[in-house]
Amino acid sequence: MKPTSDKKHNKQPREHRVSILLNDSEQRLLDQFCGQYGVANRSRLIRETLMRAILQRMDDDQPTLFD
Repeated sequence: MKPTSDKKHNKQPREHRVSILLNDSEQRLLDQFCGQYGVANRSRLIRETLMRAILQRMDDDQPTLFD
């Protein structure tokens, strides 16, 4: 039997809510970006962008062998 790699089976439930407030210009920019690039799921965009920035910062902060 072939194991399924369906995203729904590997998905962890999201139980923690985070709210942010945007000013008018930030909201207009977000609306413009979503319209221009066809973003239908803003929550996913914000979540992935935030996690990417956090992971990049953590990676940059890791000590390296030749520092």
